[in-house]
Amino acid sequence: VIPYCCQFKGEPILILTQRGKALNVLGFTPLSDDALQVFTKEGSIKAEFIINSIHAFANSLIKTTVLVLDNARIHHAKIVQSCIEAWEEKGLYVFYLPAYSPHLNRIERLWKESTYRWVPPSAYANRSTLEQKLDEIWAKFGGNYKINFPQQKS
Repeated sequence: VIPYCCQFKGEPILILTQRGKALNVLGFTPLSDDALQVFTKEGSIKAEFIINSIHAFANSLIKTTVLVLDNARIHHAKIVQSCIEAWEEKGLYVFYLPAYSPHLNRIERLWKESTYRWVPPSAYANRSTLEQKLDEIWAKFGGNYKINFPQQKS
């Protein structure tokens, strides 16, 4: 995804296309604060990556937690489903959002802000500059990079 930008008349802004493996990001953010835990992978994501990321997240929990997942096919893979019982033993419960409801998924808002607002076109110059900018965003999320999510009613 290339973010929107503006330019002066007659001033071209070019972002050269590049071939290579995609950089995929899986993230976890709680409802209560601006904490963020991200896992990145170059290339396509397989179910094992999802499982390993959720295991790492589950191991970091200090209280019972509900993990909200969208309906990506990989989230419903049999191997992922086979781990749910073990996650529940660690206090992590999985809840699937209804189909076609990205507006209910907080992390989707984070990806949108990152892609369209916080990553400037210059960061797409090469893989290294993109990764540096993303690392900066993840490290400073909640401070320099903040989203005002609607407050949840208790």
